Amino acid sequence: QVQLVESGGGSVHSGGSLTLSCAASGFTFSNYLMRWYRQAPGKERERDLVATINTDGDSTNVADSVKGRFTISRDNAKNTVYLQMNSLKPEDTAVYYCRAVYQSLHYWGKGTLVTVSS
Repeated sequence: QVQLVESGGGSVHSGGSLTLSCAASGFTFSNYLMRWYRQAPGKERERDLVATINTDGDSTNVADSVKGRFTISRDNAKNTVYLQMNSLKPEDTAVYYCRAVYQSLHYWGKGTLVTVSS
């Protein structure tokens, strides 16, 4: 069955780094545009788009709030998308979700928690 499994979350101090991974299975990963979203504490109905990468991995886009600090990448041979997060700030604290999108199809992972302390 379709699965997206995020990993790599944890607790870090402000200025630290983490790399999130999202492993995909059950569908043709290379056909899907991949996105990272985050949901901050207290914002139960709001997931903010953080980063997007196209199917080939040669076009990316990140939100202004993380530009210059976060990088999205993918490895189609490993069916995995990554989010490298540097210079983390307390306001980056959130549950991070990956999402796969192809035309009208889309799948979500269950998320991984990132906590940044000051």
